[in-house]
Amino acid sequence: MRKLILFLMVVGSAVSALATPRSDQGPENAQTLKDAIGKYCLIGAAVNQWQSDGQVPAADAVLAKHFNCVVAENCMKPEVLAPAEGIFDFRVADKFVNYAKQLGLKVNGHCLVWHSQAPDWWFTNGYAASPVSKEVLKDRLIKHIKTVVGHFKGQVFGWDVVNEAIEDDGSFRKSKYYNLLGEEFIEIAFRAAHEADPDAELYYNDYSMSGEKKREAVCRLVKNLKAKGLRIDGVGMQSHNGLDYPDLTEYEKSIDAFAGCGVKVLITELDINVLPNPEGFGGADIAQNFELQQKYNPYVNGLPADKQKELDKRWLDLFKIYYKHRAQIGRITLWGVCDDNSWLNGWPIKGRTNYPLLFDRQYQAKPIINDIIKLYK
Repeated sequence: MRKLILFLMVVGSAVSALATPRSDQGPENAQTLKDAIGKYCLIGAAVNQWQSDGQVPAADAVLAKHFNCVVAENCMKPEVLAPAEGIFDFRVADKFVNYAKQLGLKVNGHCLVWHSQAPDWWFTNGYAASPVSKEVLKDRLIKHIKTVVGHFKGQVFGWDVVNEAIEDDGSFRKSKYYNLLGEEFIEIAFRAAHEADPDAELYYNDYSMSGEKKREAVCRLVKNLKAKGLRIDGVGMQSHNGLDYPDLTEYEKSIDAFAGCGVKVLITELDINVLPNPEGFGGADIAQNFELQQKYNPYVNGLPADKQKELDKRWLDLFKIYYKHRAQIGRITLWGVCDDNSWLNGWPIKGRTNYPLLFDRQYQAKPIINDIIKLYK
């Protein structure tokens, strides 16, 4: 009986070894996104607090299997880290970083300076309603960046230093930072981040990056920062795409243009909206908010076959571009792990059912992933 058991154990182990992909398989046998794409660049996903708190084991499994880096969806933004003057709260962010370490994932920091999700106290004199002075805002900005980047020194490989500072027409967004400090606030931010962690990569991140005027403005920004001796390592192209936008020819031009400025191109916040958009919708400004109507939420019970086919083609068209430009692209980051927790279920219309990511609502890989992997073999 003992010999029979040993024989069955040996046979079983052999069968298991044949059925399980080896970690040292060549690229022609790659089975996961990070096996295939990871040969050329980082491949990551945004994680929400419920996931990084360890409440979603299915998310843990997907992240560990398919990705090699992560970014926090919200918990590293200024309003979370700096709820009141003189107070920093790193509890949730620290938990996120530790979660990433446990799964063997690199951490991208998002974001240090953004006109949205910034604490109100930054821009006022204490409890008074009067605007803060230029000098005080500058000091607060530097203190925040140096404190946050310093806290995570050696744990975060790169930071989205400034987010969404340029309008679609190429002008600077008239944010509270700009109104008080002018475009100098961007220089202040990049300088402070580098001083806090000289080894961390630093990025500028924005949406609608396929537009010609915005593309030219971002290139000017990168060149100006470099001319002043400031470190900037990459440009993040937020890619909240749709089935018919952006124009992929212009999108590809932007990849070439940013790479031509001597920085990495990062495909950030990647997803595909499959739902019809309300009139007046455009870009990725989170302030947009429209009324829920049935005509804008047509796929509550699942995508029809023709719409799924259209979505799959769009995914392949995008990843064909990414593969073509693999020498220029440093990272591809999906904005979420699975369809169920995508922000596009609630923006720009709350209560919709969207299908914007590569994993379905049960954290199962969609078949299109196999086709993406084949592109990189």
